[in-house]
Amino acid sequence: MIYLASAVVMVPIAKRLGLGSVLGYLVAGVIIGPAGLKFIGMEGQDIMHFAEFGVVMMLFVIGLELEPSRLWRMRKSIAGLGGLQVGVTTVLVAGVAMLFGIGWKEALALGMIIAMSSTAIVMQTLNEKGWLKTVAGQSSFAVLLFQDLAIIPMLALFPLLADHAGLPDGHAGGSLVSALPAWQQAIVVLLSVSAIVLTGKYLLRPVFRMMARTALREMFTATALLLVVGIAVLMTSVGLSPALGAFLAGVVLANSEYRHELESSIDPFKGLLLGLFFISVGSSIDFSLVISKPLLIIGLVAGLMLLKMAILFVLGKIFEVRNAQNFIFSIGLSQIGEFAFVLLSFSVQEGVLGKEVSDTMTAVVAISMAMTPLAMMVNEKFILTRFCLVSAGLQTAQRPSDVEEEDNPVIIAGYGHFGNIVGRFLRANGVEATVLDNDSDNVDFLRRIGLKVYYGDATRYELLDIAGAGRAQMIIIAISDEEKRLELIETVKKHFPHLHMLVRSTNRNDAYDLMNAGMMHIYRETFDTSLRLGVDALKLLGHRAHEATRMAKTFFVHDERTLKHLSSIRNDEEYIHAARQHMEELEMIMQADREAVNLNALAGWDRKAEAETA
Repeated sequence: MIYLASAVVMVPIAKRLGLGSVLGYLVAGVIIGPAGLKFIGMEGQDIMHFAEFGVVMMLFVIGLELEPSRLWRMRKSIAGLGGLQVGVTTVLVAGVAMLFGIGWKEALALGMIIAMSSTAIVMQTLNEKGWLKTVAGQSSFAVLLFQDLAIIPMLALFPLLADHAGLPDGHAGGSLVSALPAWQQAIVVLLSVSAIVLTGKYLLRPVFRMMARTALREMFTATALLLVVGIAVLMTSVGLSPALGAFLAGVVLANSEYRHELESSIDPFKGLLLGLFFISVGSSIDFSLVISKPLLIIGLVAGLMLLKMAILFVLGKIFEVRNAQNFIFSIGLSQIGEFAFVLLSFSVQEGVLGKEVSDTMTAVVAISMAMTPLAMMVNEKFILTRFCLVSAGLQTAQRPSDVEEEDNPVIIAGYGHFGNIVGRFLRANGVEATVLDNDSDNVDFLRRIGLKVYYGDATRYELLDIAGAGRAQMIIIAISDEEKRLELIETVKKHFPHLHMLVRSTNRNDAYDLMNAGMMHIYRETFDTSLRLGVDALKLLGHRAHEATRMAKTFFVHDERTLKHLSSIRNDEEYIHAARQHMEELEMIMQADREAVNLNALAGWDRKAEAETA
């Protein structure tokens, strides 16, 4: 109850403040933990072991979205970028640790631990911001995937670094195969991985088919959960990462016809357990240790994050991750990840690191994870919108601006598939527009083909001012994100009320929100296309071309009129009643229109339309 209540209170607040859900969970953990209200004590460490299933499930879902052929295409990024990140970070951190008098074994262990980044936080944050498909998102995923793969050799290497003389009597390792000779352990590991691949390829499809035939959704969900939990148990038993096993199973099932059903079944559990994991991380921060050694802890957090950031930025340059994407990539992966908790615990268990070093590093890891959403927010709001605007060609307010000199009558915010068509149409008719887009890759590509597109978040007042909003006549809001559209509308209404706003709408419900925000010119991106399809369907069914086109125009006018009425209704029952009335009214209007027009007199129009079609 305490964990759920803290999440329900803090996450919406964090989202409202633009901080993201991850930071909301972490703050919730701090508040209810030993450092805050003390609703939970050190038993939070035990809960974290259960919550780690959220990470396992997330890797399974990611695997479902990755076909083996796509993995093969990414091999350069995974092995090259990911391998160099882990290797270079491990060596540099170990070298710095040895300079401070730490033994080479402990230094090497710390280097491997610090090389890890947080799959859970990074993937969640990139997903929330819609950056997963960008170069930064794909590069981040490649590095995180290699890190998960690297867990295997790391867990195998740690016992070799151990000072076994310091272990308590009776120490027997952490897995069922730890007592076996190394060659036998390798065989067991290979057999386990092979079992997952073969089971996923040949056995699971008939099982899922049988579960689907029961028509009981809960049985399909139970089977999906059994699969993930079973893999986690198998991987843990042979000393491997359960997240890696789950990811492998997901990849094997990526081509399965049941992948979407599996994803929808797992997703609610994944989300809740990930939230529980982040809360546990927040509650595990030892603030008494932080207070007793504030300079040491803060210095370690800042120093390690800056070091990782520098390494990632240089590697990003080498692998052609440019401009804004490189900042997203390097800052996003600069924290130390959740697997560090596993490696720290394992290193103490194996006698590689002492308890004091482990406690200090646990605090450093947790604080670095908590700092990541803040670092990403600072990057998005300040670094990207200042440094990257200059690199993309749009100057800051303190410098001369190419946009000011153009003095265009139109500003287009968002230049994806929707804004691109509008911009090309205006340009073909001699109307120049100033274009702003928040995807740096898209900006680079469009500028290379000769279009003047500028990088930036159009919701920012100062950027609109630089782009000439004070002198323009209209702004076309074609941003794909619904919340960003509403935010931009409020900014324009407040600072540039003279601008005519023509706004893209995703669907009918989105149009309601825009109408309630005072918009008069709303363009539903699916509406015209759907009507055009309907016209073609009527013609193929034998209706005359003019009749079908006329009916579409009648439908368009009526739907636009009813949209204004329905947008003001908030009560569900009242809305249903009004919608039914409008549907009946539309049918009567179209019937009357068909009867009133002499379609035979328009037969020539039909032949002309048919000839044009032919």
